[in-house]
Amino acid sequence: MKYLPACILLIVAAFFAPLANAQTSLATVITDVQPRMVKLYGAGGVQGLEAYQSGFVISDEGHILTVWSYVLDADVITATLDDGRKLPAEVVGMDPRLEIAVLKIDAQDLAHFNLDEAVSIEPGQRVLAFSNLYGVAAGNEPTSVLRGIVSAKSDLAARRGAFETNYRGKVYVVDAMTNNPGAAGGALTDRKGRLAGLLGKELRNSQTNTWLNYAIPVSELVQAVVDIRAGKLRSATRDETVKKPKDAHTLAALGVQLVPDFLPKTPPFVESVRPMSPAAKAGIRADDLILFVNEQLAPSHKQVVEELTFIDRVDGVRLTIQRGQELVEVQLSLEP
Repeated sequence: MKYLPACILLIVAAFFAPLANAQTSLATVITDVQPRMVKLYGAGGVQGLEAYQSGFVISDEGHILTVWSYVLDADVITATLDDGRKLPAEVVGMDPRLEIAVLKIDAQDLAHFNLDEAVSIEPGQRVLAFSNLYGVAAGNEPTSVLRGIVSAKSDLAARRGAFETNYRGKVYVVDAMTNNPGAAGGALTDRKGRLAGLLGKELRNSQTNTWLNYAIPVSELVQAVVDIRAGKLRSATRDETVKKPKDAHTLAALGVQLVPDFLPKTPPFVESVRPMSPAAKAGIRADDLILFVNEQLAPSHKQVVEELTFIDRVDGVRLTIQRGQELVEVQLSLEP
């Protein structure tokens, strides 16, 4: 009997040792991931719109992956790193179909996720969600970490009409409450800290009034990120050596009138379409929002006009427009 207490202690120690090791391992993973996270600040702060969201570093040269939102529609975007450094960030490009954007900061040798090493996860697998929930981390404070389980991997297109989003691909549905202000653009990892997904924008089912907690698998985003970094889906910048044609396209000739250009970055919404014009024949409608002109990102009224000046009237014009929650490609050309 005198050995009974010692035996009990050994049994208790044997039972709790794995739990302690698991907690230590999880803490190590979180510590390893935090330097790769970024807090982003930009437009917002009025009418209930938060001026912040999350992102994460995807190259040692300062590229950041995040979601495309109104927060990035600002003259100045600030990226706050894990060590508290606040650096200006520029939009390299975006993909409206996936609702993602790649930013660039002037920094080198950063801890980062390698997208080529991202993992796929399955329902039932435990995950970690890193983000700047509610903007609580403003300086060198760590981002928030939620633990959860992947409930399902499904196609968001199956929820069409219930959720307002352009993205219609696969998503990881998680039981962690990631659908909160500031979380969009955060990282979803497995329990080893390996990147698996990008936390999506806030989505609420208009039919049931319930929120969807989800992340987009990195495998769905890799090619778009490559294209953005290669300049195929870039922001509105051009090489100065590119010459404009003598006789270029104009909105008037195409039969499109955009909303008045009163603001520095007035969105290029179509106000009206002239009957029997090239635009009318192509099916363009009032309230359409122009996103791309010949695959060049055109986020403002001025930029649409500018992009047209680079296209000769003998060539066609290809527009990518947003109509409600649909993306539509149209081809316009002038009559010979």
